[in-house]
Amino acid sequence: MTAYDFTAELWVWDARRTDRWTFVSLPTDVADEVLERGAAVARGFGSLRVRVSVGTSVWTTSIFPDDKAGTYVLPVKKAVRTAQGVDAGDSVGVHLELLDV
Repeated sequence: MTAYDFTAELWVWDARRTDRWTFVSLPTDVADEVLERGAAVARGFGSLRVRVSVGTSVWTTSIFPDDKAGTYVLPVKKAVRTAQGVDAGDSVGVHLELLDV
């Protein structure tokens, strides 16, 4: 299993009035390696399935390529942010495992 540990800042994507999502961006060196290892199993929109830990919260989700930023973005749901006492602007430690690779 391929895993990565990094620290990144939570940020909000609110490009649509009805949607507000909170993400962390993978560091570009991690994103480059993820792309290399996961390209063959990418799903819709180039997404990759991952298992993630932030603090004591563990969940399965997908990361998505952000071509404009040249990296992948990881959605961090409200339940995780609440459980860990973090929000946009805070830096969090992330443990990310690629699934299906």
